[in-house]
Amino acid sequence: MGGRSLAAAQLLSGLDFNEIYNLQGGIKGWQGSKAAGPQELNLELVRGDETPAEMIALAYGMEMGLGVFYRQMIERTEDQDLQALFEKLADIENHHKKRLFDLLAEIDPPGKDVETYESDIRPTILEGGFELDDFMNKNEPFLHTVPDVLDLAMMLETQALDLYLRFAEKSTNAQTMDILFTVADEEKAHLQLLGNLLEEKI
Repeated sequence: MGGRSLAAAQLLSGLDFNEIYNLQGGIKGWQGSKAAGPQELNLELVRGDETPAEMIALAYGMEMGLGVFYRQMIERTEDQDLQALFEKLADIENHHKKRLFDLLAEIDPPGKDVETYESDIRPTILEGGFELDDFMNKNEPFLHTVPDVLDLAMMLETQALDLYLRFAEKSTNAQTMDILFTVADEEKAHLQLLGNLLEEKI
């Protein structure tokens, strides 16, 4: 209702933050843009009884999908700054894929190398549960400047974090829930990395 946020604003002011806004009336006073889409969006991607290995494979596929997206964007732009950024973002996804494969090796060794494991996965969905072609079409206007691309990348990571936490709520397997919380923590680390990159670039 605005009371707690006022206290937070006063606290920040006391810490020498110079530009602070508190919305009168709290969230109910907000008259601007609103989030769209049902809370159940993309929950159909899981049954709820997935094994840890199945959940890692799903997460791995989404990481692959986002990597494919960034690689496609490298080829679609002639802007060298954007190409370098897309390359960096693709490398971040490669790092996350390696982390997932290492996690799988700890709990349920796949008995194959990473290339063979990856060849069995068909990436059609990006992190956060977005369909690759549809996402490309809807967000094409936001792929032409470094700040816009970083904003979009942070949105994808935030969506992924939210989705993994909702998967965890739906899961009936305690070990799979632990895996999902671990993956969610990875997404938080990615968000921090992207935030640092955004500050560096702008």
